[in-house]
Amino acid sequence: MKITQIKTFPLWGGGRNFFFVKIETDAGIYGIGESGITWQERAVEETVIRLSEWLVGEDPFRTEHLWQLMFRGAFFPGGRVLGAAISAIDIALWDIKGKALDQPVYNLLGGKCRDKVVCYPHNGGRTVDDLVDSCKRTMDEGWKFARWGQPETGQGILEPSESTRIAVKQFEAIRHKLGDELELCFDVHTRLDPPDAIRLCREVEAFRPFFIEDPLRAESGEAYEAFARHVHVPLAIGEQWSNKWEFQRVLERDLMHYARIDLCNVGGITEANKIADWCETHFINIAPHNPLGPVSAAAGLHLCIASPNVGVLELPRKPGNILADVFPRNLTFEDGYLLASDAPGLGVEFNEEAAANHPYRASSSPRLSRLDGSFTNW
Repeated sequence: MKITQIKTFPLWGGGRNFFFVKIETDAGIYGIGESGITWQERAVEETVIRLSEWLVGEDPFRTEHLWQLMFRGAFFPGGRVLGAAISAIDIALWDIKGKALDQPVYNLLGGKCRDKVVCYPHNGGRTVDDLVDSCKRTMDEGWKFARWGQPETGQGILEPSESTRIAVKQFEAIRHKLGDELELCFDVHTRLDPPDAIRLCREVEAFRPFFIEDPLRAESGEAYEAFARHVHVPLAIGEQWSNKWEFQRVLERDLMHYARIDLCNVGGITEANKIADWCETHFINIAPHNPLGPVSAAAGLHLCIASPNVGVLELPRKPGNILADVFPRNLTFEDGYLLASDAPGLGVEFNEEAAANHPYRASSSPRLSRLDGSFTNW
């Protein structure tokens, strides 16, 4: 079997774009992949087009060899955009392998370690009461987790001290009104400097967060050396990292408790599986980053089904609530869990004709600043 064509699909999904890759073969089997760098879809698309020049005519089963070729083949090793392009292609190659062997991808990764994977939704609200109501709704729907992010303090404004005070009130209100059974994930989203992040982690420790996510910026894993000495809450780190080497320092020094592997950024299933195995040797659970579409969710599900060390999988919305016509066959969700499927490959199907109804729209990331007008991470 040989790769015959690689097609790109930047699609508007309502509120944001999604980027998918379809790989076709001379056996009539196709695979579908997804890229993870939102607002950079066109850059990733051009990279996929370039990589396709190397891949057409190759054997899709040679996933490790093709990964090395894509990552190292232009002398300069991979970065963020290249990592996202490799991810989409690699996920599609695993989909092809599963379909060709009539096996779900998790069987190619070692088989089932579990039958289902617990997930967390995205919660939010303009006020503390709105957030509590959001968490209550998802709790009533069967979710076991709630997740929300570092709150803004005005329109496009995030002032760290005020934002941290609001966050503590949010934790207190949710615990008081919804009890102790709901697991709470809080995403700082790299918005705080170390002193503010330390204060936040100390003040919310009493409310037993499941994890605090990305409390620091992602450019330097070394920053967690000092940070970890000052806090005593579980930390979830890594969604912006694009390969195993970026995980190395934080992982090897046991500075995190949950690895936020993004299969659509980090190099696909091939690289994510290596990081997950590496995490097991340090008793670190994986919590895949998945704010994206159906293919990202499917890839994360298969990795978690086949991994012994799993904490939770991000799932911003139930399957079927985004691009439903493009993905007529999707994952199965029940009572807060994604269920393992026996369908071959990733278990999702892609309708190319329907994709034409969702053309790409130019869009940009939201922007935040502090009260003095300085830029801060969104």
